[in-house]
Amino acid sequence: MQSSEKETRIAVIDSQLCIAGWDVQDPTKVVQEFDILTNQSEGVAEPHQEYGGHQYSDYVLLGKDGKPLAVVEAKRTSKDAALGREQAKQYCYNLQKQLGGELPFCFYTNGHELYFWDLENAPPRQVLGFPTRDDLERFAYIRRNRKPLTQEFINTSIAGRDYQIRAIRSVLEGIEQKRRDFLLVMATGTGKTRTCIAMVDALMRAGHAERVLFLVDRIALREQALAAFKEHLPNEPRWPNMGEKLIATDRRIYVATYPTMLNIIRDDVQHLSPHFFDFIVVDESHRSIYNTFGEVLDYFKAITLGLTATPTDIIDHNTFQLFHCEDGLPTFAYTYEEAVNHVPPYLCNFQVMKIQTKFQIEGISKRTISLEDQKKLILQGKDVEDINFEGTELEKQVINKGTNTLIVREFMEEAIKDANGVLPGKTIFFCATKAHARRMEDIFDKLYPQYHGELAKVLVSEDPRVYGKGGLLDQFTNNDMPRIAISVDMLDTGIDVREIVNLVFAKPVYSYTKFWQMVGRGTRLLETSKLKPWCLEKDMFLILDCWDNFEYFKLNPKGKELKQQLPLPLRLFGLRLDKIEKAYDRGHADIASREIAKVRVQIAALPKESVVIKEAVAALARLEDDNFWINLSHDRLEFLRAEIKPLFRTVSEVDFKAMRFERDLLEFSLAVLDENKEQAETLKEGIVEQISELPLSVSFVQQEEALIRTAQTNHYWAKADEDAFDVIVARLGPLMKFREKSRGEEQTQLDLADELYKKEWVEFGPQHEAVSITRYREMVETLIAELTEHNPVLQKIKNGDAVSSQEANELAELLHEEHPHITEDLLRQVYKNRKARFVQFIRHILGIEVLKSFPDEVSAAFDQFIRVHTTLSSRQMEFLELLKNFIVDRERVEKKDLINAPFTVIHPQGIRGVFSPSEINEILQLTERLVA
Repeated sequence: MQSSEKETRIAVIDSQLCIAGWDVQDPTKVVQEFDILTNQSEGVAEPHQEYGGHQYSDYVLLGKDGKPLAVVEAKRTSKDAALGREQAKQYCYNLQKQLGGELPFCFYTNGHELYFWDLENAPPRQVLGFPTRDDLERFAYIRRNRKPLTQEFINTSIAGRDYQIRAIRSVLEGIEQKRRDFLLVMATGTGKTRTCIAMVDALMRAGHAERVLFLVDRIALREQALAAFKEHLPNEPRWPNMGEKLIATDRRIYVATYPTMLNIIRDDVQHLSPHFFDFIVVDESHRSIYNTFGEVLDYFKAITLGLTATPTDIIDHNTFQLFHCEDGLPTFAYTYEEAVNHVPPYLCNFQVMKIQTKFQIEGISKRTISLEDQKKLILQGKDVEDINFEGTELEKQVINKGTNTLIVREFMEEAIKDANGVLPGKTIFFCATKAHARRMEDIFDKLYPQYHGELAKVLVSEDPRVYGKGGLLDQFTNNDMPRIAISVDMLDTGIDVREIVNLVFAKPVYSYTKFWQMVGRGTRLLETSKLKPWCLEKDMFLILDCWDNFEYFKLNPKGKELKQQLPLPLRLFGLRLDKIEKAYDRGHADIASREIAKVRVQIAALPKESVVIKEAVAALARLEDDNFWINLSHDRLEFLRAEIKPLFRTVSEVDFKAMRFERDLLEFSLAVLDENKEQAETLKEGIVEQISELPLSVSFVQQEEALIRTAQTNHYWAKADEDAFDVIVARLGPLMKFREKSRGEEQTQLDLADELYKKEWVEFGPQHEAVSITRYREMVETLIAELTEHNPVLQKIKNGDAVSSQEANELAELLHEEHPHITEDLLRQVYKNRKARFVQFIRHILGIEVLKSFPDEVSAAFDQFIRVHTTLSSRQMEFLELLKNFIVDRERVEKKDLINAPFTVIHPQGIRGVFSPSEINEILQLTERLVA
């Protein structure tokens, strides 16, 4: 039997309105069968709804002032909801004519499908529920007070780079054009979050958004995003604050993980309206956004912005589809290559830890050599008094194995490790000489024999084993081992291994250009579709600077955050000891006994063949006595921590994925035992997130489906005890490999070729000698430094005295005859400055005057132009970026160029289609100044 409209309203729509806070029995909120006067000539509604110039709207929703906020037209469930579209629209306009005031919002529904129409502002869109009265009054306020976005000021102190401003303009212009979904593709390290915050700031100031949701896929990223919003928008109230669990409805900025938000929208107690947010940012979501957590975006039909660092050409089709973009065409893209080639370049974030030994700082002499070592030297027949070297002479005049050994040990302790926490991730050691590199390789082999000489390998260009399929470089790029490539110049430039997470400067570097090329080896970003087991994530890389190179170049790196990074087996053992101690202290001897049994199993599994284990045989022998374990005193626990815990660095042949899961459960149970509810809740969220990612399509996983589903409920965790913890570790721990494997099955191995950076060469001298610009510049600067000691004209310039044109000419003739043959034209080429005169270059070389290079000058001029013209559109910004690069590349530009390729790519008429005549004149004045 088909339901009537009245039955549909009573059975379905009334309850839907009630969920949103609209009591249909309360006439101060909802008026049913609202009488709307109409003129017959203005259009005819359905006959049964019109009686002598009257229309009767099914529902009119009233604001707090009693005025109509919205009209709801209901159709029976058997009819298409769209049949009510024009009827509802007519009611809205007639109601406005009858009562005056603002145009009401328009809804039409058949009980199953609900459509919301902001007439004259946006097309209808399907929504999952009615807005609350607060929602509608917020919508009305925004509609009434919002300002045009095309002219809105962008806070460049939050996001002031040119591409960040272009990205923001692209979205703001799209919103003005009534688009609701956007996708920004921006390489890691280019400031996605800052760009987003500046965009939120503009939207809020312009009155287009009052509530914003920032969605992340990990708890750590939530904290990072909250901190960023706090830094850049300190006056906007945020959720959550420390310790908050229930969602607050009085904030402006909300940051949440997908599981948290999914729980909130499924929770009747914390019910949120589907219209609660005005703007949603989706930050680098994992694949589950298309499955379980896609429900979050389906529920909140707000303006949505996707952020990703994945290169455009490998972004999943679903990502483009999710944000209603054509495949390969995001709203805005700023690639890694653009970031690297930008002047100045934008690089991936990195941290620096300076490691310097005593001998490096104080040199090697009787004063710094220990008494024990002095005795050894005497026994070897060496005179200690004769040993006197500066620290700078290490690896030049003096070679000290102990210094290198210390560097290697510090590296193995501080390096970024792989997911298992045992071995360092992919690393390049930059060494001074080939002999130095071989010594380092030997030290790795001797200190870590369990890796059979595969951990670290020397890669030098003259070794034929380096190249080709299966060569050392191919192994380093595509295999688990070697983890460490020890390089002498070969890997300083051109090598492209995205998984590099550590760089070790085991030598001083004096060329600024070369130094940054070496740093650039770590700036490559991971391709998230081609992750390798030894590097599943990379959000930064670490530089261990053993020779104060950063200080040399007067840089100020922020330094490495000193956080302890223990191998997983060691961490697990330590946690278990902590739990035993806590259980004893809290009077839970039964829990302590359970953990002691597990500790003994862990100890029994230590690799007996390891040299480290053999050396610890005496300590391990104490543990064979059962009496040792009967009553574990604090002293015995300290013995286990000090003597036994370090032995777990040797553990490698285990299921690390299961062990990580066990560690997380252990941390959770320890927090529960310690009655630390806040920490327990955070840890539980992470565990549930892991369990939710187990693929039920795998048969082994499907066998545990009941437990997997139960373990995702709050009820399960509220009642879970030690038995439950053991069960979940035993049954779900071994399945964790499928969670990561399921992501990796779609991934392919990447066989990267050796990629060289572009090298610039300069010809000089009568024989057309050619060297790199960097080398030629070094030669010039060395020569001028030598000549300044005795050349009177150079001395006058150095002292800041004026020189006559005759003196300048004499100096030019002298330098022309000297090797490496210096001329004004060559200096202009080398220092990339087209306008400076000969004496200016000399003053620059002597450090008296700073000359900007042509690319720097052009970049600075365009940056200044953009700062002055704050209302440039995204297309205008794109045109200026193209023009800037055109001038840098060609060092010239003419008027006719601006209406031809490549500028016609942006508009068929070139500059004429993008700028007004007055703006074109300003741009021409700018270019004339630059290329004059």
